[in-house]
Amino acid sequence: MNEPTSRGPLPAPRDPPSPALVFTADFGSTAQWVAGRSWAYPGGGPVNPGDDKLDYLVRDAAYSRSGTFRATRRPDGRWNTGLLTTEGSEEDFMVRAGDVLEARVRLPREIGAWPAIWTWRDGDQEIDVFEYHADNEDLLEFTNHVHGANRYLRDDAVRPGAWVDLRTEFGTRSVVWWLNGERVFSDGRGVGRAWHAYLIVNLSVCAGRYHPGPVPGTTEMSFEVSSLVVRRPQAGGAPRRAVAASGPGAESAEGGGEQGPADL
Repeated sequence: MNEPTSRGPLPAPRDPPSPALVFTADFGSTAQWVAGRSWAYPGGGPVNPGDDKLDYLVRDAAYSRSGTFRATRRPDGRWNTGLLTTEGSEEDFMVRAGDVLEARVRLPREIGAWPAIWTWRDGDQEIDVFEYHADNEDLLEFTNHVHGANRYLRDDAVRPGAWVDLRTEFGTRSVVWWLNGERVFSDGRGVGRAWHAYLIVNLSVCAGRYHPGPVPGTTEMSFEVSSLVVRRPQAGGAPRRAVAASGPGAESAEGGGEQGPADL
């Protein structure tokens, strides 16, 4: 039996699809965020001294809704603090395995300030996109509490008052952190395929057990989140250009794919 000399174009490989934008933070939205309450605090708050915090969570919009998260000293020694979470909101948004979070953040200047972007659900599922303490002025903390991994990163770009660009990939096999466009930590642990959790953005105040508390003359502190988005890889993808095969059994095609965040 004679075989044809050309089999025509082969099915084309598919490009990894561009992640879809599934969440853009609007801190002023009461449908998207709940202010001044979180089940990451005992009883939902407003205090959490067991975690070495002087926080007294408040719902006042001036403490969080502009994207500037504030803390002010109270007469009783605690601090009114701003916190927003997607838990309990009308939209009920959760990040999921494979998602990629990107945020632009201004770090605080004040000793005792403890800013963070993190996740939480049902007493666990915590991934810290970042934590910062100005007493370690060039250091960011990245932690996977789900599967026990962390990195203390020192970088010249990290300093009190600095703006930094953060990216976290919640991979099933590895959570990956980026700083200012550079990959700085891959934990090799991941979150697992079924992981999902709510977002929390807040400014806490240290009580002094692990990091110094505020100096006596400080009455106010703040940090700012100018943008926060979450992207989600999509199934499938657009096909690459097909290349015709010539001759019996010949195969030729361009490309190959990279791992998506969920597989890292």
